[in-house]
Amino acid sequence: MPIALRLCSGRMSIELRHLRCFLAIAEESSLTRAAARLHLTQPAVSRTLAALEQHLGARLVDRSTHHLALTAEGRAFRDRAAAALAAFEAAVDPARLRHRPLRLGHAWSAFGPYTTPLLRRWQRDHPDTPLELLRIDDRTAGLTRGEVDAALLRGAVDAPGLVTEELTTEARVAAVPADSPLADRPRLTLHDLADGTVVLNTVSGTTALTLWPPAARPAATVTVANTDDWLTAIAAGRGVGVSSVSTAALHPHPGVTYRPLPDAPPLPVVLAWRDAFPHPSTGALVAMAREIVSGH
Repeated sequence: MPIALRLCSGRMSIELRHLRCFLAIAEESSLTRAAARLHLTQPAVSRTLAALEQHLGARLVDRSTHHLALTAEGRAFRDRAAAALAAFEAAVDPARLRHRPLRLGHAWSAFGPYTTPLLRRWQRDHPDTPLELLRIDDRTAGLTRGEVDAALLRGAVDAPGLVTEELTTEARVAAVPADSPLADRPRLTLHDLADGTVVLNTVSGTTALTLWPPAARPAATVTVANTDDWLTAIAAGRGVGVSSVSTAALHPHPGVTYRPLPDAPPLPVVLAWRDAFPHPSTGALVAMAREIVSGH
């Protein structure tokens, strides 16, 4: 008998197969490929999608073009569906039944200088609940998709359904090619960087052109998807970047020189978790993170 989620409307109920089907469609961008992946017929996939859309009262997939694409409602539902499915699978995983790990995501630099103290103290004080630190290149480090239970994030976090606790702030630094004339200066300003090309991590980064005044914004940008590509682009002389002091400490690169950027506002470091069904140890993690910051 299929396991049904408690999402009932009249005589219709939504089951896990509806979520799995929708997520396969979203990832494959094709009903045919989704059907092959799920070992179903294409008509069965179409009926399952239609039933889900009828229940939600919204069209999730735009079928009006040759290339299948999610609607705005579909993109919003994708994250919720992934989180719900991940939570269910974690709940019924026999390996996690006795000691469910606390998965802590980050996109880059983790907790900065407090990373090792946090991991060591947690292992000492909570030996029965492993703390797994996971790097996920995503603005919420996999939190909205249910890949982690909590996340260490930088900058403003406006994803719905998340609770955030600001733990500290970090000064910003400029990252420039090691052979650039800018690398010879003891410190830099935003104005110093505006004349050249700026490398922006548009997937998990926190720097945007709005960091500069409207009349003095860089004219050229290069976009990348993660910290590794960001460093590579700067080292190759394709542009300069802005990040936090933790990046300079935890991501050294022989082709990149970091310099203080005192006129840029500090970057908040926050701990975030989902408002619904948080991990039982979330409160302990927040308290320990606060203690570690206040003790340094």
